[in-house]
Amino acid sequence: MAGKREQQSAYSEIQAAMLDEQSRRRKAAKILAVIGHALGRDDLSGLRALDVGCSTGFIADELALTGADTVGVDIDEPGLAKARERFGDRVEFRLADGQDLPIETESMDVIVLNHVYEHVVDPVSLVAEMRRVLKPGGVLYLGLGNRLGIMEPHYRLPFLSWLPQSAADRYMRATGKGTEYYETFRTRPGLRRLFADFDLWDYTLPVLADAKSFAGEDVVPDWVRRVPEPVLAAGLPLVPTYIWVAYKRPARPLGSTLRVPPRHLGRNGATDPNSAS
Repeated sequence: MAGKREQQSAYSEIQAAMLDEQSRRRKAAKILAVIGHALGRDDLSGLRALDVGCSTGFIADELALTGADTVGVDIDEPGLAKARERFGDRVEFRLADGQDLPIETESMDVIVLNHVYEHVVDPVSLVAEMRRVLKPGGVLYLGLGNRLGIMEPHYRLPFLSWLPQSAADRYMRATGKGTEYYETFRTRPGLRRLFADFDLWDYTLPVLADAKSFAGEDVVPDWVRRVPEPVLAAGLPLVPTYIWVAYKRPARPLGSTLRVPPRHLGRNGATDPNSAS
């Protein structure tokens, strides 16, 4: 499949969820809460922000509303047209491939890469571009789908992302969801290798343990906050989405102390068991 993959140039016409304003703005609130904690800031005033894979622009608009000078990029032309029509006075939208960004080197304080890597033809090039355009003191927000998540998020089919390509294609056809399975997910170790050139902090457990602080109450049941941290941690290999923050250089989150702190994953794939204090 990898050799014949083509870019999804009109993704907003494939996935209706990209047009759901309420859902997209709720997602933006979660993203901004994590970024705010990582930077130790209440807003993004005076910062430059980049939303890679912005599509219809709701998340980019929220970045702008919190004060950032914001650019949104995507190859989704129909989505960009809608974004420019609604938010073009606040956000600069560019038709551009995340694997080859028309963005100055080390010019962005904040980058959002939310559920994008599985859609691109060359995720290694995508990640290299994120590192190139991020400022040395900047932060990259990562919303990363997990191959071992039980329910595949795009088609709501259990275990779809676990399957070899040919079996996944047959599963899609048998369930009437499509003719082939496009997305390519990675496991947690695979994602760490993909982002090995960054200093990584894992916010997955803090968000699960304190969904209210991270605007995640709509997706995290209330009972989860009562689950002991070791039990939550044991389930990390199977969670559907990882929430990570990546720094270009070694750094620590600057936000207030959390009951369950973000975990330092380290750099270059090396495990670091230390957490933020």
